[in-house]
Amino acid sequence: MTSALEVSTAVPLSRYTRFGIGGPADRVIQTSQEEAFVQALRDLRESGEPYVVFGGGTNLIVSDEGYRGTVLRFCGDALHHEGNRVTAQSGAELQALVDYSAQRGLQGVETLAGIPGWAGAAVYGNAGAYGHSISERVHEVRFTDGSDLRRFDRAQCEFRYRESVFKRRKDWIILSVELELGCADAAELCKIADDIVRVRNAKFPPSMRCAGSIFKNFLAAELPADTLARVPETVIREGKIPAAFFLEQSGAKGLNKGGIHVAEYHANLIYNDGHGTARQLCELISELKARVKAGFGLELEEEVQYVGFQGSGGPVTHDTH
Repeated sequence: MTSALEVSTAVPLSRYTRFGIGGPADRVIQTSQEEAFVQALRDLRESGEPYVVFGGGTNLIVSDEGYRGTVLRFCGDALHHEGNRVTAQSGAELQALVDYSAQRGLQGVETLAGIPGWAGAAVYGNAGAYGHSISERVHEVRFTDGSDLRRFDRAQCEFRYRESVFKRRKDWIILSVELELGCADAAELCKIADDIVRVRNAKFPPSMRCAGSIFKNFLAAELPADTLARVPETVIREGKIPAAFFLEQSGAKGLNKGGIHVAEYHANLIYNDGHGTARQLCELISELKARVKAGFGLELEEEVQYVGFQGSGGPVTHDTH
């Protein structure tokens, strides 16, 4: 390991997740230098030691027992642009990317304002809001497959709703993304972004220990006809049906398991009141999935990723952003 790496041991992973939940990792290695990160990743793979790659931890549920292995974090957060193309390292805050672009009159990511997390994770999970996703603006993604540095164009990233090839190939780690943006008035773009942040903060306060919406919405075209017939037309927006509709119909609002709660005002928002555990969070998620399955025959799919679970409560995760 090089001197560019910051190495810590027995680190509580709760400090790296927005839920504020998670036991200790044996070791956390982080760096803002791309070369050092790639070398550390190669070393870990060659050693056979268990490891997981973290980003901003917004969409992670970490086991109460923590992670027996190494957590590796790439914190490079540089932003730069040439013309209408903006390049962001994967450790850049998504909000910083929005602000950087809007202030320069570069249009196309302002609807992502207020979404927590890092740019790499936004690409990994094809983050979006207000009918737009980051994939619409992706020109190229740089990543490492563990041995070589590679580049994919938008088509090669195989973007779908909240999905990408990187979510399926967790051994491919995003290093940076180049976005192709339009041009518009900077003041207007900043106003749009600021207005969205105000709305989002009212729904998901920055101090709230949550991952935003916990479940993916449904594509109306993929629902069985009899289920779709039970959904009011006013609920369907841009071809999607909010998971919150089915959750609310299933009595989700206000449910809790210990310190983990479903918000009274939003059925797809689960938060930790400061005393919750990963076990309680997983139990509540399981109950919500069971209710919607029983009532509508639908399988809810989490947006969150699981780390450190063995056998139950969530899959074992080797790499994630």
